[in-house]
Amino acid sequence: MAFELPDLPYDYEALAPYMSSQTLHLHHDKHHQTYVTNLNNLIEGSGLEGKSLEDVVTASFKDSSKAGLFNNAGQHWNHCLFWKVMKKNGGGKPGGELAKRIDDAFGSYDKFAEAFKTAGASQFGSGWAWLALDGDTLKVTKTPNGENPLVHGMTPVLGIDVWEHSYYLDYQNRRPEYLAAFLNNLVNWEEVEAQLHKAVG
Repeated sequence: MAFELPDLPYDYEALAPYMSSQTLHLHHDKHHQTYVTNLNNLIEGSGLEGKSLEDVVTASFKDSSKAGLFNNAGQHWNHCLFWKVMKKNGGGKPGGELAKRIDDAFGSYDKFAEAFKTAGASQFGSGWAWLALDGDTLKVTKTPNGENPLVHGMTPVLGIDVWEHSYYLDYQNRRPEYLAAFLNNLVNWEEVEAQLHKAVG
């Protein structure tokens, strides 16, 4: 069964002014669709047909002959999470178990936020910044291109795309401003908490 582009969980205008309708149309409808199209083309004859997206990502990462398949599968997985962890009037500080685990791992939400923004700002070139569960502990990490923490045995619960197409129309070269706007105004912490509960079982 072919992989499909998921609908956005909100209107194209919902995240403005922090992420514009123009950016969402370009990023979701064009870039993400291209990853899905490429993935469906490249998976033919790969031996991974019929596998889950997570299985395709982890299996193709270990096989250098499947680099193209991995890049597109990884980006499809990454974007599926990215769209889910944003919402209209999001941002601010989380609550519940997520807040407790962030305090346990980083000392405070503010220290987490600084680590997350630093990871995103310091990722050279294209890539992602993540909050991921490593065993029983939350960690901030960053990955290049379409890579994600899944391939390193971790479970991402929050991710931000720092490829230029995700922010250049709205922020030009001001990546740190985009990262701050994401945390302060866009993150759907309820969804991040749901991802955490799914990861811990």
